Amino acid sequence: MKLTFLGTSAGKPTRERNVTALALAFDQDSKWYLFDCGEATQHQILKSTLSLSKLDTIFITHLHGDHYYGLPGLLSSKKLDKALSPLRIYGPKGITEFLTCFMDISQEHLGYVLEIIEVKAEDTLVFDKFSLKVLALVHSVESFAYALKEHDITNKLDEKKLRALGLVPSPLYGELQRGNSITFKGKELDAASYMLAAVRGRNVIISGDNSEPDILGEALEGLDLLVHESTYTQSVYDKLPTKFLHTTAKDLGICAQKKAVKNLIATHISPRYAKEGTYNIGMICDEIQQYFHGKCFIANDFDVFYLGRDGVVKKL
Repeated sequence: MKLTFLGTSAGKPTRERNVTALALAFDQDSKWYLFDCGEATQHQILKSTLSLSKLDTIFITHLHGDHYYGLPGLLSSKKLDKALSPLRIYGPKGITEFLTCFMDISQEHLGYVLEIIEVKAEDTLVFDKFSLKVLALVHSVESFAYALKEHDITNKLDEKKLRALGLVPSPLYGELQRGNSITFKGKELDAASYMLAAVRGRNVIISGDNSEPDILGEALEGLDLLVHESTYTQSVYDKLPTKFLHTTAKDLGICAQKKAVKNLIATHISPRYAKEGTYNIGMICDEIQQYFHGKCFIANDFDVFYLGRDGVVKKL
């Protein structure tokens, strides 16, 4: 499972970071999925190895501009690229009105099927590689996290055992995978006896803006990977004259540790934090790691991470 960060800034772009967008691709799958689509996401895609022609579905976490203002340009460019495969967009109430308005006013005729589905908290969606549950967050507008559970692999044959009997790959393998018994060399082979143990699917939560990571509750327990905002360090947040509903590095670290999250990637970083300067990005990482003892990364634009079936995250 590969995650490509196309934008990691909070609120507005900086010289180092664009606003929020994250691409997700599964092993041995040509298509990919986009989570949020801030302004200029299509520019970021051009600088990556991703292709609009392979984009299958977009999930919008909430209707703040830094998470969805990139949609009109991306949808139009898809047409101009003659990438006319159907596209689905899931998001909160209001996403249909926004996209319909853009298409009506600009007289945009996309030339491909665009399906817009408004979701609500606790909805469950099923796709060919995974299921997804919509989780409510705490923010100034309705905001969601998307909890993905990859399907378990339950039909993998014990090829070594079959070959020991003299049965090499053939249509009979397909019968066994479908759970049907077969006869080989006069002996009946029961399908269940030649299946490997199920391979557990990976589970990931990709969160929108959220001031209370604890609200994710049981969904966090033993989670393979949490992608969550970490907009401020605690000391900066405490000094803000106006408090915004975002998570601090301290609160994120405490929550992830308490719920035994295996891997954490922090994103949606306040523009005040840069690679160098009074507020540097290392401050976010250092504060999280005071409280969280699992594997932690701070995402930068164009960072690519791989979550293996062993539950280990590696930066590629």
